[in-house]
Amino acid sequence: MMDAVIVIFSAVFVNNILLARYLGNCPFCGVSKNLSSAWGMGIAVIFVLTIATAATWIIHHFILDPLHLSYLQTIVFILVIATLVQLVEFFLQKNAAALFQSLGIYLPLITTNCAVLGVAILAIKNSYDFIMSVVFAAASAAGFLLALLCMAGIRERLETVVLPRPFRGTAITLIIAGIMALAFFGFSGMDATLSSLAHH
Repeated sequence: MMDAVIVIFSAVFVNNILLARYLGNCPFCGVSKNLSSAWGMGIAVIFVLTIATAATWIIHHFILDPLHLSYLQTIVFILVIATLVQLVEFFLQKNAAALFQSLGIYLPLITTNCAVLGVAILAIKNSYDFIMSVVFAAASAAGFLLALLCMAGIRERLETVVLPRPFRGTAITLIIAGIMALAFFGFSGMDATLSSLAHH
């Protein structure tokens, strides 16, 4: 139980997929202009990332590894992620047209979102079992959503502020991302404390 808590805390705060590993930068900068689209993208990523990690774990351990085809891992994982994104896209188009329109090009970009592929590969690399892999994926996706919502909230406030010309647009977004990453770095001490408690 404590191991799961450590994995969740670490994935959300300490090793946040966006702010610590800096994977998934494209939707982070592109969809964080307002809270509604950020929320929609975050939920879509949670679904895709969790299901993709579960599917890729099964494929790796029951097909690729036994057949000594681990070198095909990246290609196979990308195909699985692309298929899941298509399913999410069809679902949103039929059932949430407004959200589908607001996400625009960034929904298909989940296919090439390195955060999804990165988490799937990290779950294998860290030798997690199936349950822990799903927990790790869901927590990483929750961390992605948290960072996205924080950025969207800040950027909505920035709409009411007059910024110097050099800081407008992507520049201020990247500066804020750096400051947020430093703030999240403060959780690293708590992660170490939890780890030491788990080993006692």
